[in-house]
Amino acid sequence: QVQLVESGGGLVQPGGSLRLSCAATGSIFSIYVMAWYRQAPGKQRELVADINSGGSTDYSDSVKGRFTISRDNAKNTVYLQMNSLKPEDTAVYYCHAPIRSTYDSNWDDYWGQGTQVTVSS
Repeated sequence: QVQLVESGGGLVQPGGSLRLSCAATGSIFSIYVMAWYRQAPGKQRELVADINSGGSTDYSDSVKGRFTISRDNAKNTVYLQMNSLKPEDTAVYYCHAPIRSTYDSNWDDYWGQGTQVTVSS
């Protein structure tokens, strides 16, 4: 069974840093794009950043210059390095990826369980 398992969230002061990790586990045949989303209370879930298997990246305007997405294809893991954190970055962060399992030929969307990031003094 394929799963996305997140870690790295927590409480940090404004201006601080956190590094989120999301590892895809199970019988995986292929992963193309991996992405980070976030959802704050009362707000719609939004795309933060994504990265394809070749390393091409895209960022939300609100995090450009502060966040960096990367991935380790050998480990099927995506990271989000978050620097210069602001209170408005407070949200539950979710990783996402369409994944093809070795057991079938279908591509299915997978979501991590979510990890809380709280930026507060």
